[in-house]
Amino acid sequence: METAMAEDALSTAKAVHSIDHFALYVPSLDEAERFFRTFGLQVGRLADALELRAADGHRWARILPATGKSLAYLSVNCFEGALETIREQAAQAGARFDVPSAHRTHEGIWFHDPDGNLIQVKEGPRTMPHAKLPFASLDVPADTRGAHTRSTGQPVRPRRLSHVLLFTPDVLATLAFYQAALGLRLSDKSQDIIAFTHAPHGCDHHLLAFAKSHAKGWHHSAWDVDKLDDVGRGAAAMQQAGYDKGWGTGRHVLGSNYFHYVQDPWGSYCEYSANIDYISAGVSWNSGDFDPEDSLSLWGPAVPADFIVNTDT
Repeated sequence: METAMAEDALSTAKAVHSIDHFALYVPSLDEAERFFRTFGLQVGRLADALELRAADGHRWARILPATGKSLAYLSVNCFEGALETIREQAAQAGARFDVPSAHRTHEGIWFHDPDGNLIQVKEGPRTMPHAKLPFASLDVPADTRGAHTRSTGQPVRPRRLSHVLLFTPDVLATLAFYQAALGLRLSDKSQDIIAFTHAPHGCDHHLLAFAKSHAKGWHHSAWDVDKLDDVGRGAAAMQQAGYDKGWGTGRHVLGSNYFHYVQDPWGSYCEYSANIDYISAGVSWNSGDFDPEDSLSLWGPAVPADFIVNTDT
């Protein structure tokens, strides 16, 4: 009875629909500018911050100076008219609205989640596609050259932000909070080790994901590209520039996307991601609970030992 009531409450909750942007503290803006430019993002330099844009032109991230690397805040968007209900949901779920922060503005609502992450929710544009984006085929007809030379190839330009993954000491408690507060729904999980959530309005397999660690932290941002070739070419360009640590190329089980993670100068990651599963609006996704050894990749190299090390300060 209690489970049924909880599921009914989730089905009627107001929900966010998209990530607007994230803000990340890093020790060096110069180093960050080189890394993100090489990754293929447009980097705008302000007096005391960087702004990251993908090929769609949206500002997906602010990079801020600090003594160490950590999440400054995460901003997510909801539809007009949903904000007050989400405020009430977040308060009932245990959000803290009384913790001061220099990042707070008068736009939307700001609160800290149970781990202490600062979250902004505001009425804003939908950045998540309304349907699954096309995945470009590499197939070519006979009598046609299928590949170009490296010297004639254009740099890989991610077309949008796909998702972010945060570390948390308690994956299941964090999952329950974001379900209740922001109306997100479970896509898949692996025990209490990792969980993936999506928005109910039509969404990639995961919008926000959570992985177990000793403390809160920033693990990675994932950037969508339109073909498998771009995953590999992006990885090759990063390796050529000296960013040769990471994981990939491979294909995930949960989300099904092709991936290559590039380790940034501070121990977290940027992911090239292609062809992730999409959950349409109104679809009741059959979420699963997968064994750890059957949840990471369908194929690809072994996971590096430091891939799930929390390097936040």
